[in-house]
Amino acid sequence: MATSDDYKRQVMKDLAGGDKEILPDESNTDYQNFDDFAQRSSRDERHQIFSRSFHPDQVPASQMEPELQKAIAQIKPNERHDVAQEFLSHLKKQGLGDRELEKQLGLSSHNPKQMNADDVSKLAGFAYHNHPNVFHEVLADQPALVKFLSNPVIGAALGAIAAKWMGGRR
Repeated sequence: MATSDDYKRQVMKDLAGGDKEILPDESNTDYQNFDDFAQRSSRDERHQIFSRSFHPDQVPASQMEPELQKAIAQIKPNERHDVAQEFLSHLKKQGLGDRELEKQLGLSSHNPKQMNADDVSKLAGFAYHNHPNVFHEVLADQPALVKFLSNPVIGAALGAIAAKWMGGRR
């Protein structure tokens, strides 16, 4: 697609036409809702789905970052700290120290328990744009974040997950 608008039009056309992406279904598990999916799916299954659905080539960072800010603001503070810890841990494996990230991203702290929603949003946006695999790893470990994303384009990407939990129901 040439532009984000073209992509949106194509997604809406596909949705209106009933087109859907078929995911390989090794487990043939039907999920009742997103919470059921988050609890019963394997980490590998979540990682695989999130890797296909959330990538800067499909959803530009300019659309994803505001959604991440809203979603992170809605999760409970203890979950937000867990998300921050996960991002810092995975980014450290990429050679980025917490103090280096604090300076580079303008975070209020390098301690995940002292980070506010804005700090965690900056970490998430940085990972999404610069280290998509880290972003997918954190979503696989902390799937509660995904249910607060609301942008229609992001929602269309979540259609793959919805198709998975709706299974064979017609």
